[in-house]
Amino acid sequence: MSVTAGNTARRPLRSKLVALYGALVPLLAALLLGAPPAAARTDAATAAAADVPYASLTEVTNFGSNPSNLQMYLYVPEKVAANPAVLVAVHYCTGSGPAMYSGTEYASLADRYGFIVVYPSVTRASKCFDVSSPAALRRGGGSDPVGIKSMVDWVLGTYHADPKRVFATGISSGAMMTNVLLGVYPDVFAAGAAFAGVPFGCFATTDGSEWNSACANGTVIRTPQQWGDLVRNAYPGYTGPRPRMQLWHGTQDDTLRYPNFGEEIKQWTNVLGVSQTPASTDSPAANWTRTRYGATGDRAPVEAISLQSVGHNVYAYGMGARVLTFFGLDGQTPGPGPEPQPSGCKVSASTTAWNTGLTASVAITNTGTTAINGWKLGFTLPGGQNITNGWGATYAPSSGAVTATNVSYNGTIAPNATVTIGYQATHSGNSGAPTSFTLNGSACTTT
Repeated sequence: MSVTAGNTARRPLRSKLVALYGALVPLLAALLLGAPPAAARTDAATAAAADVPYASLTEVTNFGSNPSNLQMYLYVPEKVAANPAVLVAVHYCTGSGPAMYSGTEYASLADRYGFIVVYPSVTRASKCFDVSSPAALRRGGGSDPVGIKSMVDWVLGTYHADPKRVFATGISSGAMMTNVLLGVYPDVFAAGAAFAGVPFGCFATTDGSEWNSACANGTVIRTPQQWGDLVRNAYPGYTGPRPRMQLWHGTQDDTLRYPNFGEEIKQWTNVLGVSQTPASTDSPAANWTRTRYGATGDRAPVEAISLQSVGHNVYAYGMGARVLTFFGLDGQTPGPGPEPQPSGCKVSASTTAWNTGLTASVAITNTGTTAINGWKLGFTLPGGQNITNGWGATYAPSSGAVTATNVSYNGTIAPNATVTIGYQATHSGNSGAPTSFTLNGSACTTT
């Protein structure tokens, strides 16, 4: 039988959640695009006999352990691939699985590429996922993550899906849950994409509350090691590979404030064991800044996209295609991979300053035994410095974490050879040189 999208029951919401819901009203208008379609409903036992309709949203029941009474919605394209990938698309507060289905392009992308989409749906009054309770923040502890893993397991068994290609993406509360899923089930998920979320464990509470004001306001600041330990402690003893992470955040987010973006970067670079200095920085669209960590290609360990002057409603139709590129689900050959890693490098940097300006000279030496063909030098400018022009490399962005990329005539650095580059910059008092550098993602000795 068919069921209507979402649960119509409404109870008074917690007062501390009102601000979040109000901020999501524009997102709801953009995503719902009218009433979500009705969904077919099937029992898991029947569906396991291949009774799930193709190319339509279907609710699956009795799919396995489900301690928090989540609903499972499923989309299987008509031309599903052999051993298909699985994408879990997690909704925002006040949303639902059917709303996520109708308001994002993942189903149409599944039609094109043959993967299966799971849309978990919350039944509690707030319609927010549990990313706060101790049960949710440990492997097998209970609550929503357990139910979502049961959904994945059911799809893997029913459709002979590829267990090495399971992915998660979410918006707001769903982005927070994406962080949680990758933390508690690193052996299940290969990668995640979080739109306007917070780090794993940031929203933790012990009093039963769903809301953590300190985290939402961006005032929970930890070291990369501390953030990484929160993830590692969610599954003690796990030593296998960790999922890659793509992060999205608007600089004007006043619901889950922008500092959370930087804390997420600290957490996942630490978990994945890569440098916090970007391997590359670019602007793939107007007012976007994309940094990649640990590699420079489309499937870097961590990719972070900052959207200038954008608020909490960061997701826009069309971004799903960029998520698929990061996941490797779009059938495309990966973009440029990581540049060759030097077996040793040394960097010497100095500045000459005047009033509010300075000139910097940077010497890069290959101390390894093989040539480096194509290089990117990563470093962070002292606060208040802004590059105005440079030579020997292209520089982006002009302040903060900068990547200097070789030009045509100096892309090769032979063993024991040195390349010298430089730049001019303005400063507001601190005219010092950067103090640490990475070459193609590898840390260099600084002299």
